[in-house]
Amino acid sequence: MLGGMKSDLFDQTNMRRQSQERFSPQNEQMLRVGLGPDVLATKGSMVAYMGQVQFHHEKSGGVGKLAKKLVTSEDVSLMRVSGEGEVYFAAEAGYVFLMQLENEGISLNFRNLLAFDESLTWDINRTKGAGIATGGLFNTTVGGTGTVAVTSVGKPTVFDCSQQPIYVDPQSAVMWSANLAPSVQNSMNMKSMMRGGSGEAIQYVFHGPGFVVVQAFEWTPLSTGAK
Repeated sequence: MLGGMKSDLFDQTNMRRQSQERFSPQNEQMLRVGLGPDVLATKGSMVAYMGQVQFHHEKSGGVGKLAKKLVTSEDVSLMRVSGEGEVYFAAEAGYVFLMQLENEGISLNFRNLLAFDESLTWDINRTKGAGIATGGLFNTTVGGTGTVAVTSVGKPTVFDCSQQPIYVDPQSAVMWSANLAPSVQNSMNMKSMMRGGSGEAIQYVFHGPGFVVVQAFEWTPLSTGAK
């Protein structure tokens, strides 16, 4: 109860949580980051902050990555967050999950990337077999040692890809093991095309030691030529 006002909103579970951890969940759908070293986050993901905090556009960090951004649909727009205090991040009310990387990496759909330690590196990669006919499929890789926060729109499901191939809609794939290189399957046939198609023509195919995380939502495909 604040100022004598009564409401379930002021239940203790909704009040700001304090933590000594640098990355910690405020709740299932909001991330708290305590600043010290800088953090990189997707633009527009900040929902609140406390303290002396600055936000700056994060450059691509090289001509190669800049060129990839210009010719792919992976619009990797990051901001650098620095200063002293606490910053709260969220995106599309997605569920937040923290990944602790130790000299390893993950591949993911950029729209599921929320924030990560500045010590981690990132890049854009083309999916094997994803040519012009598929509209071009790309993913973002994050690697090194540090923490990365990802979101899932709706509750996710984790699949073990080691036993048999897993076919996933590219717009529902959240992230997967960096050692897995998905191929692309085009299940469209002439009969289906003449009947208007199924809407499920292209799938990622994952098979090998590793995992893929799938969300209960399909992103609207981005057009190529992201800026």
